[in-house]
Order: sequence, then structure tokens, then C-alpha cells
Amino acid sequence: MDSLEILCQRAKNASKILKQKGTNDKNSALTFIAEALLENEEAILCANNKDIENAKMNKMAEGMIDRLTLTKERIVQMAEGVKQVAALSDPIGEIISMETLPNGLKVGKRRTPLGVAGVIYESRPNVTVDTAVLCLKASNAVILRGGSDAYFSNKALSDVMRDAILKAGIPSDAICFMEDTSRETVTKLMKMNDYLDVLIPRGGAGLIKSVVENSTVPVIETGTGNCHIYVDKSADVNMAKDIIINAKTSRTSVCNAAESLLIHKDVAPVLFEVIGSALKEKGVEIRGCERSMKLLPCDALATEEDFGKEFLSLIISVKIVDSIDEAISHIEKYSTGHSECIVTSDYACANKFLDLVDSAAVYVNASTRFTDGFEFGLGAEIGISTQKLHARGPMGIKELTTYKYIILGSGQVR
Repeated sequence: MDSLEILCQRAKNASKILKQKGTNDKNSALTFIAEALLENEEAILCANNKDIENAKMNKMAEGMIDRLTLTKERIVQMAEGVKQVAALSDPIGEIISMETLPNGLKVGKRRTPLGVAGVIYESRPNVTVDTAVLCLKASNAVILRGGSDAYFSNKALSDVMRDAILKAGIPSDAICFMEDTSRETVTKLMKMNDYLDVLIPRGGAGLIKSVVENSTVPVIETGTGNCHIYVDKSADVNMAKDIIINAKTSRTSVCNAAESLLIHKDVAPVLFEVIGSALKEKGVEIRGCERSMKLLPCDALATEEDFGKEFLSLIISVKIVDSIDEAISHIEKYSTGHSECIVTSDYACANKFLDLVDSAAVYVNASTRFTDGFEFGLGAEIGISTQKLHARGPMGIKELTTYKYIILGSGQVR
């Protein structure tokens, strides 16, 4: 048995103990984690600085360094997220349904853990904490495989959490960390059907594609975010400006940042007067369609690739459309199924957009930046699922469970 198989066996054994633990035990473990994150802030930031220094030496893009960076504020936010997960209702044991059949049998569904989750992710250290605490609250053991770019940060965070949960009587192997970040080892992880119940990739399109194509373990696919904002002809221009600036510039390196802007031809001249300078002040590079080039201070003509790209930087594609139907068709063609927004004062247009746009999160008059487990009241998230089976959108605790049928009889035979 090699080292990876031993790690997976440890996680499986821990999962058997974890599913016997009650809500109070799990909440105590989460409370200890939140406290430990704050108490070990200096050590965590020191480890993170090693990753940042390596990233700069390797000439990592600024947007990606931002994803990698931890600060005191971000550690406080992580701890707050852990506390929110602790405050959420425990889904395990929940009776989803119960019916009495004509023969007197009572047939119902009860929520249960998935078992052992393997999570493969890239440069965001906060994912280490979000993933671990959500899995723990849902009574799942987890194997964390972060990217090499965030190795020191992820190791420090997982060590802190493993020590913390022991205080609550939960085995440290309920949170396992893969120190080997080689491709060969992660490929082997994708084949560990005897130990893993689900595999969740979280990162760029290349990582997700690799896991989906190579894993023999069931996969919950999280997706990239080519998120659109469509400004309808009835839109409040100032509202549209605020939403666009927030969605594009508040944090460019995340999957819920807006990458594509669609504008109705009737509102384009007025909106461009307001939005053009605002985007430029924020340092946004504008790649526009031919019609946009005549009205907006564009930096380049948008290509087919630009309309379908997740930039993760201060770049946005812009297209003028003749109708809401053209906007919806454009989104249907280029969207990754993550988050889309319409800015409008027209009730019928808002409903049409909600009905016809087939993405995990569809907004009316609000920034796409809200597509986030913390913002949705889930405490944290393990990822944003853009698929339709089992889970869709921000994945919280309930998305990390399954169910079993429970049948209560009084001697019935068939």
C-alpha cells in the first residue's frame, strides 16, 4: 500500500468515526477551528508570505497573486465563515420526506453524509478552510489537494485545523492534506474508488476538464465564470454603472466577477458617457464590438475569443445589442453557466431574463459578485457548481450530503 492509499485509508477510517459524532461535537470542532485560525494568524501569514515570494519569483500575474494572498482581514473573514457554518442547522439525520403507503409501510428519506470527499483546487488558500469546515459539518472526511503555488499556506491551515478538531474528540484524519502536489499523484487520487465517494475540482478550466475526463470517482463539476451583465433599454443608468463597476473591479480574480457587458442600443450612448470614464479610472481594458468602438473609449476590437473568455483581470468585453432576445442569445452562446445579470426597470424583461437564461445564478439589478456561499447565507462554499445534477450554484452543507430511504414497518411481508 503506497503513501496515497494509506492517506485515503486514514480518511475513510476517520469518516466512520465522524458519522457517529453528534451536532455538538461537530460544532465544538468548528469553534476550535475558528479560534485556532485567529490564534495562529502570525504563523499562517508567515507561510503565506513564502508562497507569495515564490509566486513573484515565478512572475505570477497580479490577479493570481491576489487570489493567493492572505491578510489579517481575510483570516478574520475565514474565522467568521467557520462560525457561520457552526451556527447553521445540521443536515445529517434530517427527514426529507415521509409517506404512509396503503399497506401501512412508512417510507421516507433521511439525509446522510457522502462519506469521503476529495477536493482538488488551485491557488486560493481560503478554499482549504471553506472546504474542510463544510465537509466536517456534513459529517464527511475530506482529502485536500491544493496547488503547489499555495503549498505552504495550505499546509499551515490544514495543520491548524487538524490540531483544533482533536480537542473536540474528532480524529485529525477527518481533514487530510496531500503534501505531494505532483500530477502523477493527483491522477492516482482520481482512481481511488475504494476510498473516495466524490471528487470535487475547483479551479481553472484546465483543471476541471482534466478531472472530469480522467476520474473514475464520481465528480461534482465546478465551473469557470464568464459572467455577463446586460443593461436593458429601461435601465437606471447610475444603477447600471454601480453594478458594472462593482462586478468588474471589486475583485477581478474570482469566478463571479463580470467579464462581459451587453448594452441595449437605445441606452448605449447615455450609458457610455457614464461608464466609459468610470471603467478607465479603474484601469479596465475595454474590448468592444464595432458599434461600441464608435461610442466608447475601447482599447481593442473584441474577438470571438474575447466574448467567451474568463479574463480574471481588468479586462471586459462589450457588445451593443438590438434587443433582450439578442442579449439572451449571446449569453446562451458564450456563457459558462455561472452568473448573469440584467439591469432593467421593465418587469416583463426581468421575468423573461429569469426564465430564459440558463445559468446557476441569474440576477435582476444586482452585482454578480454575490454568487458566493458566504453571501447566500451558507456560511461558506465548497465551490460554484455549473452542472445540473446533484448540485447547482454555491455548494453549501446540504450539497455535501446524500440520502437513504428508511422504511418503517409493523411486520409487513410481500
